[in-house]
Amino acid sequence: QVRLVESGGGLVQPGGSLTLSCVASGNTVSINGMGWYRRPPGEKRTLVAGIGNGDDAMYADAVKGRFTIFRDNAKNTVTLQMNNLRRDDTAVYYCTAGQSSASVRGGLGGRYWGQGIQVTVSS
Repeated sequence: QVRLVESGGGLVQPGGSLTLSCVASGNTVSINGMGWYRRPPGEKRTLVAGIGNGDDAMYADAVKGRFTIFRDNAKNTVTLQMNNLRRDDTAVYYCTAGQSSASVRGGLGGRYWGQGIQVTVSS
């Protein structure tokens, strides 16, 4: 089993920045892919960004050029740096991890999910 704990959400004004962090614990040797998904109000959960073990990050079109995903394998963490935030970035953000990097990066997510963290972009 793998446990994922997210941190860093909150309220930010349009144009501002936030950094989300996720720490994995447990059977982390089984993890090949880690990523972030989000669920806007009334919508489905979708990929924001995913990364495998190399320089293979994938981003949703809506966040390209504004968000950057980092992974630190030594610390079992994945971080999402979000810049130039917009109102439509408001959502619950979920950390995910799994054995299949392709699934995490490709939109299906991983086997493991965090509880989610709220990000609200509003003036």
